[in-house]
Amino acid sequence: MGQFILRRVGVMLLTAFCLTFIVFFMTNLYPNLEKLAKTEGNFRMSDEAVTSFLTDRGYLEPLPVKYGQWLGVLPGFVHTDEDGVKSGQCYDQAQVIGSGAVEENREVANYCGVLQGNWGFSTVFKDTVNSILSTRLLLTGKLALAAFGVMIPVALLIGILAGMREGSRTDRSLSTFAITTSATPEYVSGVIFIAVFTSSAFGLKWFKGSATSAMENATFENFTLPVATIALYGVGYIARMTRASMAEVMTAQYIRTARLKGVSFGNIVVKHALRNALIAPFTVIMLQFPYLLTGVVITETLFNYKGFGWTLVQAASNNDIDLLLGCSVVAVFVVLVTQLISDIGYVFLNPRIRIS
Repeated sequence: MGQFILRRVGVMLLTAFCLTFIVFFMTNLYPNLEKLAKTEGNFRMSDEAVTSFLTDRGYLEPLPVKYGQWLGVLPGFVHTDEDGVKSGQCYDQAQVIGSGAVEENREVANYCGVLQGNWGFSTVFKDTVNSILSTRLLLTGKLALAAFGVMIPVALLIGILAGMREGSRTDRSLSTFAITTSATPEYVSGVIFIAVFTSSAFGLKWFKGSATSAMENATFENFTLPVATIALYGVGYIARMTRASMAEVMTAQYIRTARLKGVSFGNIVVKHALRNALIAPFTVIMLQFPYLLTGVVITETLFNYKGFGWTLVQAASNNDIDLLLGCSVVAVFVVLVTQLISDIGYVFLNPRIRIS
């Protein structure tokens, strides 16, 4: 088991390195850097001025060198002007953390990348990426936790009830509902919810609160629709997987033996079928954590809930390179960690895999 976890962790670290390098390469393409220079300087800057701006800030360094500096395994870029005043990555970090400009002779750290806890500075929000992400992730965590708390129990209940009696009217009705919800993307269900439940056109103006106000004080009126929008799609997907697993288990030989022994149908489902039927849905449930990241991007933008997804959209729209890289690191970390937990949990739930 220990070797299994070590192998998975090694693969996870290698995957994280490759994915972050790809994102770093895409965000540091010259058109993006040119747009950044003109945004920070002047949109009428000449090509020479753009090149000078980027050179003085280390953006035109070789890509592997820039990636190493951003990661924190190489010394940060340092630029010395004609007067001998130094500036660069680590000096900028010291200026942000301290109060005011860095003194000319002040010593700063040579390494100041992600591994040192310095994720850069947001050009849009004018704050450190660490501070922005910590605040936004808490808001998204609140939304995702509420959606998860609704999605998993409802999906498991639907899947179990449908799979208990395969082919029955209950099975057909619940399966139709599950297929419908899983086929409806968030931007469609969100628009429908807004049109139906927040306008007076249908006479169902039940939810009067704004999702933006839920950032400070989440209530039933302002938090229900964003949660329902995220949970609806996941409910259908998990329910279908649970139903298929439950239906397969109910036809197993040991279930038939239990029936022949006269065990009640309720005891068969609860004591014999349920645990084995939940092995496959467990992996699907763990995969919902990465899905929540993509789901909140659409939902938070649609409802103007300023969490992680909304921040990611703002960073991409405004070419905020450091913030976009920070959001990418968080997304990669969440996906890989949930995959690791899923693999370990599956080994514990399925003895055949653990023995092999």
